[in-house]
Amino acid sequence: MPKLIKNRAVVEDDFELIQALNEGESAPAGKIILPIQVYLDQRESLSSRNDIAVWLESDQPAEMLKDVADEVAFLAVNFPKFADGRGYSYARLIRERFNYTGELRAIGDVLLDQLHFMARCGFDSFAVREDRDAEEALQAFETFRYSYQGANDNPSPLFRKRLG
Repeated sequence: MPKLIKNRAVVEDDFELIQALNEGESAPAGKIILPIQVYLDQRESLSSRNDIAVWLESDQPAEMLKDVADEVAFLAVNFPKFADGRGYSYARLIRERFNYTGELRAIGDVLLDQLHFMARCGFDSFAVREDRDAEEALQAFETFRYSYQGANDNPSPLFRKRLG
């Protein structure tokens, strides 16, 4: 079973990521992460299940997740490649404008040097690329001790803290 970083601990990922379904094909049984459009197409039959999560592609509008957030196990945002930073903005929108408090997972091309910044934007679980070690990736959260700006993980900017 693949590893996942969740709440800054390495755990087993018991959800299977489904890339796509053939037309007319129903979502399989078990814990799955479906593309948001597949979920929306089959929403009537899937909304009663508690073992389904949805993921958003970086070229889809974040608003697609707003109305389904309370129906699914968690939300995920795909990073199709290292250089695509739209997922960071999506995380901020999902947390700050949609007031989503559940699990927000980063999937796709998730690398060690991105984790700290992804957490600052609102992600709390990370499906690190399969060719990377999740245990080693945990060290990324210790890369920076202080942040100047307020963000989702700590809304208070550094100048508001009393260092003593």
